[in-house]
Order: sequence, then C-alpha cells, then structure tokens
Amino acid sequence: MRIELTRFRVQAGKKQQVDEWMDFLRSNMEAVQETLEPEQMYVETIFSETIEGVDYLYWYSVQGEDGIELHESSHWLDAKHTEFWESCIDSAFAPVDLTEQLTMMPTRVLDSMRPLT
Repeated sequence: MRIELTRFRVQAGKKQQVDEWMDFLRSNMEAVQETLEPEQMYVETIFSETIEGVDYLYWYSVQGEDGIELHESSHWLDAKHTEFWESCIDSAFAPVDLTEQLTMMPTRVLDSMRPLT
C-alpha cells in the first residue's frame, strides 16, 4: 500500500478553472468512482491552499501497489483529468512529496484495503 501527500502549484490565473474542475468532479462522482478500482485507489482527497497569492493543490492518496496509472486509463474522465492537469498545474514547479512519518488505522480498515479479485 502506498500513502502519499504531494503538493502541486497551480499556474497563475487558473484558480477559477481549478474551482470549475472540482465542481465537475463533485457533479460526476459516479464516473470518479468508476476510475478508482482500476487504480486500486482506496482514498483520494484533494486539498487546496493559497500562500502569498500562489495557489497549490495537495493530493492525498491511499493506493494499492498494482493499480493502473492515469496515463494507462482509457476512461473518459481520466482523459479530462489529463487535460485539466496540462492546463492548470505548473510543470515548472517540482511537486513536493511530503514525508510519511506514521500511519494509524484500525486493523479492520487496513484489512479491507485490498484489490477486488
């Protein structure tokens, strides 16, 4: 299982487009959920923050080891995700992976995080 928290910088002037993308995801949760199983994505949460006028998005995820990557998916939503990413995420800013120190969860929750067979 991989647990990650990564910060990405949003391109200047793209905050409205990011907000629209978040609203789109909220409105299309059924399609979002269709993409989670092939990715072995057990939890995916997106946070936002503005620091000194610069917008950032943080992706927190708990994922199995053998899930497909975004670029391997043929799901229409993942194609739109790639378009959003290329349009809004600042590729000149290296993503920042925060360091996991400790994960705590009940055994029953941990045991339930297995790919469907």
